[in-house]
Amino acid sequence: MSNYEFKEKNIIVSLSINIMIVIFTVVASVMTFVGYNFMTENAIELDVPGFGMFKFFTIQSNIFMGIIALVFVIDGIKILMCKIDGISSRKYILKLMSTTSVGLTFFVVFAYLGPISRGGIPAMLMNSNIFLHLVIPVLSMFNFVVFEKSDKIKLRYVAYGMIPTFLYGIYYIGNILVHMESGKVSPKYDWYWFVQNGVWTAVIVVPLMLGISYIISLLLWRFNKKNEKR
Repeated sequence: MSNYEFKEKNIIVSLSINIMIVIFTVVASVMTFVGYNFMTENAIELDVPGFGMFKFFTIQSNIFMGIIALVFVIDGIKILMCKIDGISSRKYILKLMSTTSVGLTFFVVFAYLGPISRGGIPAMLMNSNIFLHLVIPVLSMFNFVVFEKSDKIKLRYVAYGMIPTFLYGIYYIGNILVHMESGKVSPKYDWYWFVQNGVWTAVIVVPLMLGISYIISLLLWRFNKKNEKR
């Protein structure tokens, strides 16, 4: 197989996966918004229909991923039609950031939220969450490291993968502080149960989430790099 055929095959596969990501994102977001349950009527604590769903990092990260996947779909079609030569480094950086975000969602669900939630991990994969917590993150990471290999992302941009987590952390902790009652953290506003042992634990949780985000971003960057020998 020639280099051109190999590149074209990767573009087609990547394009197909990105189309699936866009479709799954739209379907899952609409299902969550209207509160449609196709697997069970029992919603987990983190299922909130309507505009309230946008407070969750899961929704924000998946929509971010869906938007960037759509950008890659458009550019992928343009490449196949010979209208452009490739995808810009800026868009690849955004792809790294969005993939890191859904990667963090995947990690937090399986390593933290699932084990402490009622019903465990299976409950976290019911209804629209099967797409938001599993399918979209896995497809996104797989696509990025296998079919979207590039040399356009410099090592210094790995830290950009922490930006969505950092911004969400400001919103999350700020929201908790505003709604504290008698010095206590209300579970209603600490929906991920990060600081139920006291708001002081934010000094541990926030750096931890940022650190995990950086590691995910670094690993994605490393496996995304083109094999120079190829």
